[in-house]
Amino acid sequence: MYLLWGPELVFFHNDAYAPILGPRQRGAIGSPVAELWADVWDQVAPLAADALAGTPCRYVDMPLSMARFGEVEQTWWSFSFSPVIDENGVIAGVFCITNETTQHVLDHHALRDSERKRLELIDKLVRQERQQTARLKQRTLELNTFWEMSPDPLAILDFNGMFLRVNPAWTVILGRTEQELVGSSIMTLLHPDDVGNTRSALKHTVNQVLPLFENRYQHVDGTYHWFGWTAAPGNGIIFALGKHLTHEKQRIEALHIAEEALRQSQKMEAVGQLTGGLAHDFNNLLMGVTGNMELLLSRIRQERFTELDRYINAALEGSRRAASLTHRLLAFSRRQTLAPKATDVDVLIAGMDELIRRTVGPAIDMQVVASRGLWSTLVDPHQLENSLLNLCLNARDAMPDGGRLLIQTANRQLNASAATQYELPPGRYVELSVTDTGTGMAKEVIDRAFDPFFTTKPTGMGTGLGLSMIYGFARQSGGGVRIGSTLGEGSRICIVLPMHEGDAETVALDEGLLTIAPQSAGDETILVVDDEPAVRLLIAELLEDLGYAVLQAERGADALVVLQSKAAIDLLITDVGLPGGMNGRQVADAAREVRPDLKVLFVTGYAENAALAHDTLEPGMYVLPKPFAIAELIGRVTELLEGE
Repeated sequence: MYLLWGPELVFFHNDAYAPILGPRQRGAIGSPVAELWADVWDQVAPLAADALAGTPCRYVDMPLSMARFGEVEQTWWSFSFSPVIDENGVIAGVFCITNETTQHVLDHHALRDSERKRLELIDKLVRQERQQTARLKQRTLELNTFWEMSPDPLAILDFNGMFLRVNPAWTVILGRTEQELVGSSIMTLLHPDDVGNTRSALKHTVNQVLPLFENRYQHVDGTYHWFGWTAAPGNGIIFALGKHLTHEKQRIEALHIAEEALRQSQKMEAVGQLTGGLAHDFNNLLMGVTGNMELLLSRIRQERFTELDRYINAALEGSRRAASLTHRLLAFSRRQTLAPKATDVDVLIAGMDELIRRTVGPAIDMQVVASRGLWSTLVDPHQLENSLLNLCLNARDAMPDGGRLLIQTANRQLNASAATQYELPPGRYVELSVTDTGTGMAKEVIDRAFDPFFTTKPTGMGTGLGLSMIYGFARQSGGGVRIGSTLGEGSRICIVLPMHEGDAETVALDEGLLTIAPQSAGDETILVVDDEPAVRLLIAELLEDLGYAVLQAERGADALVVLQSKAAIDLLITDVGLPGGMNGRQVADAAREVRPDLKVLFVTGYAENAALAHDTLEPGMYVLPKPFAIAELIGRVTELLEGE
């Protein structure tokens, strides 16, 4: 506490006040307060003035910026001023009780700030909770909307495959309500062939996400629908997202059928172009056959029997060459599904050499450069044949005045840069290239060359599907196609196909060229059915010369009368294409109803006849394509009659 006395308010203090003075303590007593506390007295003076006027006053937590210990500090003080009366009853001074409240004020401020921050934090947390609640409600609304509106089946299952929840798409797709499904097992709806795989998939999903998995569920009408699934575990349950695949699979199947039809159409177009060249060659071969036979007949009439075998051998050679051409053309044109095989491309080209040369014509110098040690490739050989022939036909059309055609093979190790040109990964590939010295292609033509139905040929000369089909076949086989061409100089088209580690499959020998030695005949009876008299009589005479008893029929109905009689028949030899509404296969099937052990040899002029294409030949049946060698016919007859 301190006392201010007299007009100048001289300062007096007690010992408890001394620490407050600090460095000011020296000379403080007796000093005017305005000098002692010059830095703060302007703020305190009004309180002292009120007390001198006779009014006691009090001030709590007055802020004062004062110099203390060499620094100006912000401090807070409480003051209580009272007037002091002298012996005459006059106010002569002021008595002040004071104490520093700086720490109290700072603590209060800190507490207030803390409370403010606490309230702000609470307010922030409340706002966040409200926002999260709103987002959760929105998310729940979105998920529920998605769940209800999704056209794809969604399900929550336990690890045993029990439905816990399903969305309405199940009702739309399978006609089964949520009430029917929840609580039931998926196993009750699965196609029997899919139960085992689905159980394995459920076990897989216990610990990890299930990748795309397909199975079939039964509709209420009894039909089965395909679904693709992705599933993941969580909190002891399985979340499953499905995709209805039935229509997609039907579209894919329809697309495959359409693609196969396009492939066959393109093949038929190529066959059509083949026939022009083949007709000329076939006529030449027939001329050789008929000419030599006429010379033979003439020599016999003249009784000139020397060197007759020369004319016979020449006619036989022409016949064999004509048969070979026919077999190759029919083999090329037959319809079949893709069947990749380990293929030696050089062997395949060698088998087509004569066919291609006759097709492109004599004005084109064709060369084949095979690669020693060529790798095998896993590919459908018939589609590769089709692709090669189409490339050669295109090359022929690009050289109307003749030119040079080069067919070449090579082993290729494609690095990253080279593989990029084919849109393939680096690796080892088999390359088949066709190079011509024709008109070439401009860049804008090359850019569109693989587009379906794009062609630069005149109307009616091409469908524009050739290169498109070749590209599709190569990509489907894991390879690629690239065109290099210079306008006016020629083109080079390369097909690359992935190398196959295994050996190429051995090409079967043409059975039509086998020679089988005649064997002694027994006393069996053979029925020969063919509407072509020359063929029927030839077969009958051959068999009779060997000692067989032979019966003949021209039509299927006539043959069936014999087969249903009590006559002993050990072997039926029948053409497949017969007139009168009953083909050879139908005759054989009807005959086996009364003669179940009857042996049957079908002879046909087609590589694959419609009556046999979709049937599996039963034991004791065999197909022999026309034309056939006499030795082969005898061998097949012996094999059927003596075989078990």
